[in-house]
Amino acid sequence: MTQPPVRYNRDTDIALICIENPPVNAIGQAVRAGLMDCLDRFADDAAARIAVIYCAGRTFVAGADIKEFGKPPSAPFLPDVIGKIEALEKPVLCVMHGTALGGGLELALGAHYRLGLPGLRVGLPETSLGILPGAGGTQRLPRLVGMDAALDIITSARHLPAQEALDLGILDELAPVGADPAAAGRVMAQALLDRGAGPRRVCDPPAPRIGADQLADIRARTQARYKGQIAQLTAIDAAVEGAAMPFHDGMRHERALFTKLMQSPQRAALIHAFLAERKVVQLPELAGVRARDFGQIGVVGGGRMGSGIAVASLLAGLDVTMIERDAQSAMLARENVAQTLGESVKRGKLTDEARTHILAQQFRAAESYSALASCDLIIEAVFEDMDIKRDVFTQLDRHCKSGAILATNTSYLDIPQIAAMTARPADVLGLHFFSPAHIMRLLEIVVPETTAPDVVATGFAFGKKLGKVSVRAGVCDGFIGNRILQVYRAASDHMVLAGASPYEVDRAVTEFGFPMGPYAVQDLAGLDIGFMTRQRKAASRDPREFVARWADVMHARGWHGRKTGQGYYTYDTDSPKGRPAADVEAIIAAERLEHGITPRAFSADEIIARYMAAMVNEAARVVGEGIAARPLDVDVTLLHGYGFPRWRGGAMHWADTQGLRELLAQIETYAGEAPYFWQEAPLLRQLAQENRSFADLNT
Repeated sequence: MTQPPVRYNRDTDIALICIENPPVNAIGQAVRAGLMDCLDRFADDAAARIAVIYCAGRTFVAGADIKEFGKPPSAPFLPDVIGKIEALEKPVLCVMHGTALGGGLELALGAHYRLGLPGLRVGLPETSLGILPGAGGTQRLPRLVGMDAALDIITSARHLPAQEALDLGILDELAPVGADPAAAGRVMAQALLDRGAGPRRVCDPPAPRIGADQLADIRARTQARYKGQIAQLTAIDAAVEGAAMPFHDGMRHERALFTKLMQSPQRAALIHAFLAERKVVQLPELAGVRARDFGQIGVVGGGRMGSGIAVASLLAGLDVTMIERDAQSAMLARENVAQTLGESVKRGKLTDEARTHILAQQFRAAESYSALASCDLIIEAVFEDMDIKRDVFTQLDRHCKSGAILATNTSYLDIPQIAAMTARPADVLGLHFFSPAHIMRLLEIVVPETTAPDVVATGFAFGKKLGKVSVRAGVCDGFIGNRILQVYRAASDHMVLAGASPYEVDRAVTEFGFPMGPYAVQDLAGLDIGFMTRQRKAASRDPREFVARWADVMHARGWHGRKTGQGYYTYDTDSPKGRPAADVEAIIAAERLEHGITPRAFSADEIIARYMAAMVNEAARVVGEGIAARPLDVDVTLLHGYGFPRWRGGAMHWADTQGLRELLAQIETYAGEAPYFWQEAPLLRQLAQENRSFADLNT
């Protein structure tokens, strides 16, 4: 017989209510129903004087059951369960360990006392999913910790460590290190009984108020931090407006706002992003495939990218050997790694003692490939030049042990050509990190046809160890992200040639939700990088393809973006973030004149329509060709590597919300102006004709 997810037992006069719903004790319908039954038993059990609610397994209730996302809720509802706990005439203690998030923390707030175990993290992450805490979180938390602290916790969606939760008053006590939830709960429950403690309801004290000026400041800061998003401001309204009402009226107000957000497009987009991040690593080809060991990492190249990869590996507890071309370069590489680790110390992510230990015990820089002889996984991160990379892999094949995985961090180059320099192409794959590699979460795992399945599995295991969001990509120029990037950046150039200014494009794109526009991004990356990319592709470029020559004029003048103080924008002490440059407009105007183009105006709406149509169309090609396994792989790539606004879900999700037939019709219209550039993707046409969506391909 299947064990119920919630069990009731009694130890003398202490009732023990245990939730066991692996893997994370999600509070789905069966758990809610089980809690209601157990609470009734406790209320009717004359011998039970106090109840302890705790969880079996590795965590307390970590949130809602994702299987229920997007479905109509079913009774009993969580607010009713929590209300029943709070209303009991006998005290209830909640013991939390692991994580207590969302509905898990709201459940604990309904208890009369709260005990935390060391290592616990608590939070209300609902606003990151486009909703708000809908089971009393906006009403009870302010009464417990004050309005200021509560609004910070709710709007930031951050996870609080146990000590901070104790200091704020969310927890009454912290159990000793190594304590068991049930045993620790019994000890505290007995102590409460010994001092005659009764129910202590969070809902009883009056809610704290907040002044109009302070509220205006909080709303302004929140709006600036979460530009374009609605959940955070709505959560503030729920808490502040609810505080001016009797508790039960505030609860009804919270629920009404929660229901409104549940119906919003942003909620659907954010839930899509949340689920896509979990599905992206679920690849049928890797089912049952065991990863190889990768405790010892080699990195070839100690520049910005190589140092970042080394630091990411070191912070994950791995052993790293870095190779540079000579002793002086190896010394500089070591200094780069030491400096980056020092930045982690300044940010509070690492102690100075840990940094010293890492540099002394986990890391070394050398000048000979023979130092990589014992490494399990070696990542090449040298200059983006095929001849250089071929030479590196020739050396790796000669010096690395049998079974070692040889990975390249190339952004564009053909990995099978690189693998051909070895006698072991099955051990070669791409690990495309994004800069800075120790901070950016995206990792494209690029898989040539010859790569062995356990090598692919190791790539994903390595990404997980580093805390990356790993996406499988096939082999092509630019893989998933950079290939799509080249096309929507080209769409921007087409609009600028026709009359839009780079600054109008950047402004429209940032208003859409991206952190930066395409021209500001080019300044940040370096216009010299773009020049080298154009040079690399020049021989194979179709003569019908438009390439903005104004970028080459800027490069010839030494305008390389932020690092030279001049690119599309001017950077100086007066404008450290950049200001539009009149000279750039003049260079572009000269090119329009050469082409005989009379510039026309572009609205922000038209800019976004063309920008997004180009992005979606190329993304459809990427999926149709199998470079990305599913549309969700594209969405995750753009969300984590290219600044796509999370609250829009990703390019493919956004396209579904617009309607694929409408997008196809737009592309057909644009093709009348530039037929070579605006060639519709076969997959997009097929889905539009069949009245299907990209989401249909994610299952």
